[in-house]
Amino acid sequence: MKLEGLFTAIVTPFRKDGSLDEEGLQDNIEFQIKNKVDGLVPVGTTGESATLSEGEHKRVVEIAVEQVNGRVSVIAGTGSNNTTEAIKYTKHAKDAGADAALMITPYYNKPTQEGLYQHYKKIVETVDIPIILYTVPGRTAVNIEPETTRRLSELSNIIGIKDASGNLNQVSQEIMLCGKEFSVVSGEDAFNYPIIALGGRGAISVVSNVVPLMMGELVREALKGNHKKAKEMHYKLYALSKVLFIETNPSPVKAAMNMIGLAAGDPRLPLVPVKKESEEKIRKVLQDLDLL
Repeated sequence: MKLEGLFTAIVTPFRKDGSLDEEGLQDNIEFQIKNKVDGLVPVGTTGESATLSEGEHKRVVEIAVEQVNGRVSVIAGTGSNNTTEAIKYTKHAKDAGADAALMITPYYNKPTQEGLYQHYKKIVETVDIPIILYTVPGRTAVNIEPETTRRLSELSNIIGIKDASGNLNQVSQEIMLCGKEFSVVSGEDAFNYPIIALGGRGAISVVSNVVPLMMGELVREALKGNHKKAKEMHYKLYALSKVLFIETNPSPVKAAMNMIGLAAGDPRLPLVPVKKESEEKIRKVLQDLDLL
């Protein structure tokens, strides 16, 4: 697949009793496709993969593939801090019909750069599916350094990286080191435009759960080199891109989705709904964008 454009890291909606809201997930997928996203990323960090059971994790991927039915790309989150488990989820994603797998760095156990390389190399050698690396050191306590990304980019089937490091120097090095066939995409919404302006190929976005059409316009105009319009959209969405991370993701984006009538529900423990004061700030930004 071609990793370029806007991909929404979709939330996993829950009912009031805490169970998986399958119909809500299907409705959200239709909302995203109607609003012209290029792809969907189920069971990533935003999809609360850490608190889904194995059965729920697999079911969300299956629902996404079935509901999308080939209309856009499906990139399944399959990462783990256990290489064997990551292989299991990646095999399932391939069997379910996903187009690619998004693989967060192993978290908590803090592997070395060589450990990271061997982790991804083992997965690539075991499962034949396009793989997108995902570095988000603020949540995992480990970063894929640019030289390691370069080494990994030379392996068959590793097609790109979602960079949520917040470090534009690192992004620049990734783009310089890894060649034209390797896609660097933004993993932090406030950096979507700057990363594309540097040569990135798009974004895997949390904010597009709420405003897929507007975020898609930002990404597409930036990719076309229409920097005037892309910059305009960047600043139009900047407050939303900040407020939806006012507390730990995905609690704020779920609050926003609930406000505008999309299926989300509450996050699962140990995450909790946003505080009242955060809710009021989110509501104000949504009102300013005429979303309420």
